[in-house]
Amino acid sequence: MKITDIYNTQIAVGDPPLLNAAGLHAPYALRIIVEVITDVGIIGLSEIPGSEKIYNSLEELKPHLIGQDIFQLHTIKNLIQDEFGKQEDQRGVAPWDQRLLVHLFSAIEVACLDCIGKKLDRPVVDLLGGRSRDKVPFSAYLFYKYEGAGGELGFDMDSNAFGWLKARQEEALSPDQIVSQAKAMCEEFGFQSIKLKGGALHPDIECNSMLALREAFGPDVPLRLDPNAIWSLETAIKYGKKMEGILEYYEDPVRGQKKMGALSKEVNIPLATNMCTTSFEDIPSSIQFGSEHIILSDHHFWGGLRASMELNKICQTFGRGFSMHSNSHLGISMAAMTHLGAAVPHLDYALDTHYPWQVDEVIKGGKLQIEEGFVEVPKGPGLGVELDREQLQKLHTRFLECGLKERNDEVEMKKVNPDWKFDLQRW
Repeated sequence: MKITDIYNTQIAVGDPPLLNAAGLHAPYALRIIVEVITDVGIIGLSEIPGSEKIYNSLEELKPHLIGQDIFQLHTIKNLIQDEFGKQEDQRGVAPWDQRLLVHLFSAIEVACLDCIGKKLDRPVVDLLGGRSRDKVPFSAYLFYKYEGAGGELGFDMDSNAFGWLKARQEEALSPDQIVSQAKAMCEEFGFQSIKLKGGALHPDIECNSMLALREAFGPDVPLRLDPNAIWSLETAIKYGKKMEGILEYYEDPVRGQKKMGALSKEVNIPLATNMCTTSFEDIPSSIQFGSEHIILSDHHFWGGLRASMELNKICQTFGRGFSMHSNSHLGISMAAMTHLGAAVPHLDYALDTHYPWQVDEVIKGGKLQIEEGFVEVPKGPGLGVELDREQLQKLHTRFLECGLKERNDEVEMKKVNPDWKFDLQRW
């Protein structure tokens, strides 16, 4: 089964005005839908974060992959490495991962595995070694935010919305408002654990929000806080001590493995990361410094699904917990995450997902269902999802019209506060 063509489609997905350490989400999140076409008529799908750099690189990569055997993933990886390995490929300082090679290979690998699954009439989870579980737990993912819906509605409210769709538009800048957001999201999707994206407001507010969530939901609902590495070590220690016994884990409160290792000696809360340990090359120093107790994988950023399976084994070997990071994604990525979450033998924590924040979708049948906080492995071969071409075209047209080419939360924040700037350490 050979690759005969690759279609890469840039899309723009409505995104509310969510706050984080780097600033403010734009009204649209950018994604790229990749279709790998084969000589037997099978089409494999994948979805990755969108930028002009990644899109142009995928287009540049295309002629090198045409004619390659879908099953020969090592060869394909080497071709990508040979073509782009000489470029600077560092994660960067923003909360989102900006590396190129891992994005390219994960995009092609997932689409190839989708093809292989369709050819063999087996789900992707079986290609990863089979099921460790039939349904995968996900966590509620809360954000401080301004009032607004994102997308065409921008900062305006849709007065006809109700339930979670209404709650996702409402302002959330205080502990009480965060609790209201959490209640609406958990009522809609049944989430049994809760994460708050921090690093946006003063640590007093974020710490008090976690305490308010504990009071509202009780000790049986695990809580997590992610300050996006923008706190000083002293701040992380001060507020970490206030949240001992409250947090399930404390995600990247400080920047860098050495500081994370130092924090772990001062605060009795498990530390998690998707910012200080983000590649296999980082793992030896992670072990040396004791940087974290939990690694949050992401197949988009660790080089695909099979690489994430390898990471899972390493975490188990070195006594590290394993869970999964998320980004503003649609159903193709959600399906891939679910197959991976079902396959890994060592899964200690519910996975992150932004999925409730996105109302757009690009797969047939609408959004994958989250019930009682779980997603069942999609039925059918490969990823088990099909592309809705009408929606794909709609979201591509929106991309062409919205004018966004790259994610830049600082630029968006300056539209609200012209004096605001991103700092590596704010508090």
